[in-house]
Amino acid sequence: MTLTKSTAALTLAALLASTGLVSAQSLAEIEAAAKAEGMLTTIALPHSWCGYGEVIAGFKAKYPEIQVNELNPDAGSADEVEAVKANKDNKGPQAPDVVDVGLSFGPSMKAEGLLQPYKVSTWDEIPDSIKDAEGYWYGDYYGVMSFLVNKDLVANTPADWADLLKPEYAGQVALAGDPRASNQAILAVLAAGLSKGAAPGEAAGKAGLEYFAEVNKAGNFVPVIAKAGTVAQGATPIAVMWDYNALAAKDELAGNPPVEIVVPATGVLAGVYVQGISAYAPHPNAAKLWMEYLYSDEGQNLWLKGYCHPARFNAMVKAGKVPQELIDALPPAAAYEAAVFPTLEEVDGNKAAVTGGWDAVVGANVQ
Repeated sequence: MTLTKSTAALTLAALLASTGLVSAQSLAEIEAAAKAEGMLTTIALPHSWCGYGEVIAGFKAKYPEIQVNELNPDAGSADEVEAVKANKDNKGPQAPDVVDVGLSFGPSMKAEGLLQPYKVSTWDEIPDSIKDAEGYWYGDYYGVMSFLVNKDLVANTPADWADLLKPEYAGQVALAGDPRASNQAILAVLAAGLSKGAAPGEAAGKAGLEYFAEVNKAGNFVPVIAKAGTVAQGATPIAVMWDYNALAAKDELAGNPPVEIVVPATGVLAGVYVQGISAYAPHPNAAKLWMEYLYSDEGQNLWLKGYCHPARFNAMVKAGKVPQELIDALPPAAAYEAAVFPTLEEVDGNKAAVTGGWDAVVGANVQ
């Protein structure tokens, strides 16, 4: 299903007129140069994640001259960083042009010289708190941590983190990533720490590690990366993942098995992801054009259709640019009211604690 013309993207010229950030000539040059490059290489974009399948299809339809080369859709943020590093002297198809990584990875990639700056035409509508002032990285969307539960196998749906320690959930609890590399899993540990009353940051990371050590010791933790398929098969009946991934999985499973999605009563964590263009991008103009598409009305609404709150959400709602049916498809607004938005420093502190301590404290080799 495609969006109607009333919710379609602004043309680049219209974007220019609304912001005045980039000259019409430069945008036209970017588009022409991108078409001449003929390719865009992405990495770590599962089609079910935030509706990326439709986003990529929309970009291809808008720019059929540009081939989209998709690398390793199931990679984590750390894998994206390594791919940029490993291919900095490679202009071939294994070199990513763009990355979509957890918030803490944006500044670290900038510090390592792995990103190049670019400010999209709708720059002013991206909140200042989730973007680099110089344009090296910028927030794209957010969601909250949730539980995806297979109701064929789990009679009593857990309502909060503490419930996952109960004996009835033996061999059922899993993370949707390796907490040593996956931003989603790293922040799941932070959320668990928040539920224990720890302050966001290193303290919550350490508390979260202790929590998962308890879950593992109880025999409830499953060291398998959870996906829709593993939930359906019964390998991971309770999966801790972003709400948008859980909602997409529910759509994918289509009632087989029936699933329930729960935003826990405590430790409600909002997680922001960010975009960036590789400093070594083989196709830098295609990368810039991709960013223009993602931050256009069309791109933002496609992310929302994929159950993610896009960066420009508040500004677009205020301007009447968001279809009501997309808002209605999300969990009730009350589920987000208690959400904690950790600062960049707190995200960094948690990441260091979790990635550095998982093996020693929890000792489960998630794969």
